[in-house]
Amino acid sequence: MQTKLLPDIKETPLGQEAEEILRRCVHCGFCTATCPTYQVLGDELDSPRGRIYLIKEMLEGAAVTESTQLHLDRCLTCRNCETTCPSGVEYGKLIDIGRQIVDERVPRSTPEKIKRESLRRTLNASWFGHAYKLGQSVRQWLPESIKRKVIARQSAGVIPENRGHVRQVIMLKGCVQPSMMPNIDAATIRILDKLGIGAQIVQESGCCGALNFHLDAQEAGRAQMRANIDAWWPLLANGEVEAIVMNASGCGGMVREYEHHLRLDPVYAEKAKLISEHVKDIAEYLAPQAQRLKELIEVSRLPAKPVFHPPCTLQHWQGLRPQSETLLRDIGLDLQPFAETHLCCGSAGAYSVLQPQISTQLRDRKLEHIDAANPDVIVSSNIGCIGHLQSGTDMPVKHWVEVIDAALR
Repeated sequence: MQTKLLPDIKETPLGQEAEEILRRCVHCGFCTATCPTYQVLGDELDSPRGRIYLIKEMLEGAAVTESTQLHLDRCLTCRNCETTCPSGVEYGKLIDIGRQIVDERVPRSTPEKIKRESLRRTLNASWFGHAYKLGQSVRQWLPESIKRKVIARQSAGVIPENRGHVRQVIMLKGCVQPSMMPNIDAATIRILDKLGIGAQIVQESGCCGALNFHLDAQEAGRAQMRANIDAWWPLLANGEVEAIVMNASGCGGMVREYEHHLRLDPVYAEKAKLISEHVKDIAEYLAPQAQRLKELIEVSRLPAKPVFHPPCTLQHWQGLRPQSETLLRDIGLDLQPFAETHLCCGSAGAYSVLQPQISTQLRDRKLEHIDAANPDVIVSSNIGCIGHLQSGTDMPVKHWVEVIDAALR
């Protein structure tokens, strides 16, 4: 499409990037068929095509209103539209630019500011784990709506000492996963240990930055990215570790894009590139060793009819759904098919708190399709999706590494 960006925007790096992305869009509408919010709301402005026009008009000088902000807020950033766009429009990058500019021009209401600031500070806080454990201890007395969002306490089990292995990888310290579902990291470490690979969690690292970045605090998110790079880069540069292995696809998708988010930083641009090049989703990392892993598994201890829910950050952001499903089938999981596997479950980080009505509709729609497959367990690869789906069903929802770990001989 043709663009006439304002001169003061067009000459900036963000303006140049936005213009390049906008010019690729041919307004074909293929994106509307795969956009979750358009499927639910049926509003053109809640589709990628509509949001692209809102961003274009804003960059060309049109008034920016609370309505503009609302339609951009409603986007899940699932990037399903990118997988169906015939013109290669990088919508995810464009929505980041659009949100940044809108947030600079349209002040949020006080309640909305408090909600977003509370989410950022609580989930990133050092005391979050203690608070969450307290919530788990009184879970049975909580109102059902809150109880559904508090995952029952689980044990991480025995974690092996694996620093003696010649092969070593880094795992993300993270923000909420160690507190909410500690068994995911523990299971990952045990599987890697069985394969003769040590996993290190660098204490100086932390949240990947996604939470801040998508809650009106992009610079705070970049600060977390820089802190992680400072923690990881020496180990990678010295060859002490061979990869950064991610067992949360949301975090993996963000860390894989550190190179993009810090491309304008003269100090961190090259270091960020090295980090991004070494990111491996756990399925991607284990794929070459599928046969060896299968030999370590007692097949009779695997679930009989599992379904695999592919998170958007796995299938649309990173394009790793085929590799993940192939690995799971190769090691013995009989994955059951279900409809609309490409659509978002509605989790999307903090989206389930900020847009609960849309999020719940998408969750229930997803679970309805999954139930039709009559599975005995739902497996996924992102903590946000796991927790969100579990809040709407009594069927167990687990990370697939937990299922494999439980079946190890």
